[in-house]
Amino acid sequence: MRHEFEHCRGRPTWRNHSQLDNRLLEYLAKVSLKYSVDSDTFFKSFLTATQKRVLTCGELTVECRLKEKDYMVFLITKNHEALGQFHMSEKLLNEKTNPLKEFTNRLSSMKTFTQKVETKSYNIQDLRVGMKRLNLTAEVLKVSQPIQIATRFGSYAIIVNAKIADDTGTINLSIFQSQIGMVSVNDIVQIENAHVAWYRGERQLRIGKHGKISVVQRSIYA
Repeated sequence: MRHEFEHCRGRPTWRNHSQLDNRLLEYLAKVSLKYSVDSDTFFKSFLTATQKRVLTCGELTVECRLKEKDYMVFLITKNHEALGQFHMSEKLLNEKTNPLKEFTNRLSSMKTFTQKVETKSYNIQDLRVGMKRLNLTAEVLKVSQPIQIATRFGSYAIIVNAKIADDTGTINLSIFQSQIGMVSVNDIVQIENAHVAWYRGERQLRIGKHGKISVVQRSIYA
């Protein structure tokens, strides 16, 4: 097993991960940020735990509970309280570069940009029809194909319907004209000066004439 990560350029290692590995890395990134543990130190602790079995990492304790040919089982605790137990593949554990760094950077960027919004930022669960001048940060879950609609002024417009989410819920987002093509699935976006309307029995977030949508973190799966 390699005990030191090499810092090198090249294709990011997450592109070769399985869906299960990606989910695990996302979970570990959240733990790393929540408990302020450096991602390199945190990931190295799993390598070390395979030899020492139990290792302290900041406020956390990492325990290797089972070693098999192709995977290991780890338990993370804090003050003897279990935070999570999971399988980690031998392949993921022996990667040349730290695969956790991409995920912690992405989550950290989302948190940073949310904090930089000067005006009040809302959670999706708190949005109500009729609310205006809304700012929020969310992840793009789905993006439809562009469609043409008739406006109330008798003209036509091209729109894309997207579904966005934060930790509190999801909502549909209508993207018009020049903003189409700006966002992709899994992007983290910052939305400013939006309003909530009711459309076909559901809440819909709309960006007005003076509104803005920007990508603060591109999808690492793109």
